[in-house]
Amino acid sequence: MVGTNTSNIKNRGGVAPYFADRLATAFVIWHKGSMKQLIILAGCLMLPHAASAQTLSVEEFEAYVLGKTLFYGAEGEDPYGAEQYLPNRRVRWSFLDGRCLEGEYYQQDEQICFVYEDDPTTHCWTFETRGGGLVATIGDEETSPLYEITNSTDRLMCLGPDVGV
Repeated sequence: MVGTNTSNIKNRGGVAPYFADRLATAFVIWHKGSMKQLIILAGCLMLPHAASAQTLSVEEFEAYVLGKTLFYGAEGEDPYGAEQYLPNRRVRWSFLDGRCLEGEYYQQDEQICFVYEDDPTTHCWTFETRGGGLVATIGDEETSPLYEITNSTDRLMCLGPDVGV
């Protein structure tokens, strides 16, 4: 059972039965007291999850985000910014302060790059889906990734330039 080919998961009724089979095997191994095999099995259980995290193409990214507003932040923290994804690969970004920036995105190699109206600098990210949401890592820098904290179909609240007293 430990060497089961993961390519037949769909043929066996989906992911839930696949993992149920794996957990049943883990129980049998545990019951027999073979700790070495249990550790190997635990590693095998993680392989399908690790392999499922793939960098999204611009088409996959667009299919996921179009018509949504995604709120981004560091893992386990409140969002610090949000981006509304519009038709024709246009975006609207806000640091959640009422001010918004218009921009657009495109694919460059394995990354999805953004450019905004206030800054000609291109900001390139890799995106993958993990845990039901997006995870974004900027360029080749060793910075902490950003996580999709939540999403909505509501528009961003943009007050406009210098609105106030």
